[in-house]
Amino acid sequence: MKYVLAILGLGIACALWMVIQLWTGSKSKKDRWRGGGGCGGHVILLSLCLLGCGNKTELKQSTQQIMGTPVSVTAPEEYHNLVFDIFRQVDKDMSEWKTNSPLTQVNNNAGIKPVQVPEDLFQTVQRSLEIAEMTLGTFDPTWAALWELWKFDGSNVVPPPEIVQNLLPLVNWQNVKLDETYLSVALPEGAMLGLGGIAKGVALDKARDALIKDGVKNFMLVAGGQVLVHGLNNGRPWRVGIRDPQKNQNEYFAVLELTDTCVATSGNYEKFFMKDRVRYHHIIDPRTGFPARGTKSVTVICKDATLADALSTAFFVLGADAAIQLARSLDGVETLIISDDNTIHQSSGFPLD
Repeated sequence: MKYVLAILGLGIACALWMVIQLWTGSKSKKDRWRGGGGCGGHVILLSLCLLGCGNKTELKQSTQQIMGTPVSVTAPEEYHNLVFDIFRQVDKDMSEWKTNSPLTQVNNNAGIKPVQVPEDLFQTVQRSLEIAEMTLGTFDPTWAALWELWKFDGSNVVPPPEIVQNLLPLVNWQNVKLDETYLSVALPEGAMLGLGGIAKGVALDKARDALIKDGVKNFMLVAGGQVLVHGLNNGRPWRVGIRDPQKNQNEYFAVLELTDTCVATSGNYEKFFMKDRVRYHHIIDPRTGFPARGTKSVTVICKDATLADALSTAFFVLGADAAIQLARSLDGVETLIISDDNTIHQSSGFPLD
């Protein structure tokens, strides 16, 4: 009887976790952190869902709202706060929405002076620029110059093309200047940095490393559209479901059995509005300033959560052929892409039969 009650309790906890994700689909300004105003790769709530969360081991699950999204930890209970504290620190340093964050100070001093920042933030900006170069600018942290143009608050306003074109020159990752000696970041006048497309991946990597350092062998971390798994779930690989973009959020296109990796999904089906029969979604092509076209969903599997986070956005913008080609050139990166016509494209090592 005790075992039955334990399983029932865990089932209720899982249901509550999914309800929290649905309820927190807020459209407030601070929640735009989740999608970085349009260029985040991890922004889609419920694009990935935990399956089979009942567990007979010491693993426990809890969820807190951090970085504008539910962050869920399945691990020994005494380590939950460690993970949440790491996410809060990343949020404190790397959120462009917090008035006093180091990143906000960089943006406020664009065209004025370089700003010295914490080492973690400097390294994240540096990594963002490296990934921008790798992806030919389809991931670009300077997208934030456009963030006030695209709002998904029910107003359903499409910005005039001429206004987008006027701001588009400010979206150029090559204009960011870094000084490794002083750990400073400088932007040209009018430019802004937004790290919503990579910061949750950074937090996941940091949390994973901290747990492993403390000897935790089995755990799962979920942040928005990203799932990081390590070790086993009651002796078996973790089961991660990929949402079917044609169906409801709790219906899965595929279920993957994974360990020691991260899965990041970006899709056009959560944060969007329709106008004149056209879907305008949050994943903005930094080359055009308008929503990327041709893709419904991208899933990236990679041990590096930071890279997976950014690539899910870049691959969405690149489109299937170019994304698959880039994935082939990167060690340990696999991807599955669903095009607008529902054609499925996947790299050769993607674990889907």
